[in-house]
Amino acid sequence: MPYNVEEISPTRVKLTIEIPFSDLKTPIEKAYRQIANQVSIPGFRQGKVPKMVIDQRFGRGAVLEEAINEVMPKAYSDAITGAQVVPLGEPEIEVTKLEDGNVVEFTAEVDIRPEFTLPDLASLQVSVDALGELDAEVDERIEMLRERFATTTEVDRKAKNGDSVILDLVASMDGEPLPNSSSEGVNYVIGTGGMLEGLNEAVIGLKAGDSNKFESTLMGGDFAGQKADIDVTVTKVSQRELPEVDDDFAGMVSEFDTVEEMRADLMTSIAEYAKLNQVNQARNKALDALVAATEFDLPQGVVDAEVEARKQQITDQLSGAGLTLEGYLERMEGEAETAEDFWEQIKKNTIQALKAQIILDKIADDEAVSIEQNDFNELLMRKAMENNSTPQEEAKHMMEHNHLSAWTQEIRRSKAMEVIASRAQITDSAGNKVDVSIPELSISELDEE
Repeated sequence: MPYNVEEISPTRVKLTIEIPFSDLKTPIEKAYRQIANQVSIPGFRQGKVPKMVIDQRFGRGAVLEEAINEVMPKAYSDAITGAQVVPLGEPEIEVTKLEDGNVVEFTAEVDIRPEFTLPDLASLQVSVDALGELDAEVDERIEMLRERFATTTEVDRKAKNGDSVILDLVASMDGEPLPNSSSEGVNYVIGTGGMLEGLNEAVIGLKAGDSNKFESTLMGGDFAGQKADIDVTVTKVSQRELPEVDDDFAGMVSEFDTVEEMRADLMTSIAEYAKLNQVNQARNKALDALVAATEFDLPQGVVDAEVEARKQQITDQLSGAGLTLEGYLERMEGEAETAEDFWEQIKKNTIQALKAQIILDKIADDEAVSIEQNDFNELLMRKAMENNSTPQEEAKHMMEHNHLSAWTQEIRRSKAMEVIASRAQITDSAGNKVDVSIPELSISELDEE
């Protein structure tokens, strides 16, 4: 179909596209049949209403509109392909000419990916953390297992650090208890943190039945981020005993018979995880370096839409957690001083992410990145591990929610990141060259887990 391209700006074009009436013949016949099957007109059987009657009752324009709407998406797609531009959003469509029996003309204005030149990927220099000694991490993992399998014995003494206690908590302001701000039977291990600031100090030294009061900032609910008086009562104190690290312990917490075998397996898994983190750090830093070294403008409409979507997502998340932005910023020290600063940082991050996506898409196109079935298998396995599901469940979710196109794009961008990292000069903090390849995992291995 004939078309014309007009560059409105480096990031926006206007396509003028003609549809010859010869291309509308079949869609027009189809439109007449659909209308005939949908209407009921006295004197005519359903589906047998003549075209002339349809034109009289509903107007020829309704038929043409139906036919044009069917042909327009392909006409637009063919024009985009012919013009060799990459749209970054939905087009603004307007029918500008309609000559029945002759021609239809419409325009499509759309934001497009700007033209830009990438620097030589080999010129990118990135440094990542070196892989440290893993013995300490193995010890930490074993200590976590000991904590998980600790036994408790109720004691009649004052609580001390490391004890497990059962607490009742009541928050109040100006002497009045706050609605929905009390909890009973809260299990807490003194010294582990993660709850109200000042709780450890208030509880240590109390016996079962004792109470204390302290001031703290509420972490959730309608009064999140506000300071309140907290009344805490200890109802039970238990001493925790951690199991000894011996062969019996290894057999209890793992599939291995000895501590040596358990430690070796932990060392392997921790090493693999540390390597994966290093590779991800390398890829992300290489991409950040490439974004910083590449100059181009983004379509303002795309930026505005993405920033607004991100703001709405954050607002919904805070609301779901019972938090205001101000309360969140008070809890997250260093995030931003004011709401204006926070949203400005969100805008900068969004622009950075959009530029990264556009660069990755260009590299995928330039490198003619292809997607094999194994690429989908790996994506399904990764999502299964992230969501604690199975690859089969993720595949079903993809089809039911029409995620195929988005997940295909995700794979292409991931492979583009591999291209960047493989060509950049990446070393660790000790000066060693970093291998950025990631070991493959088969579906059978995941199913065994």
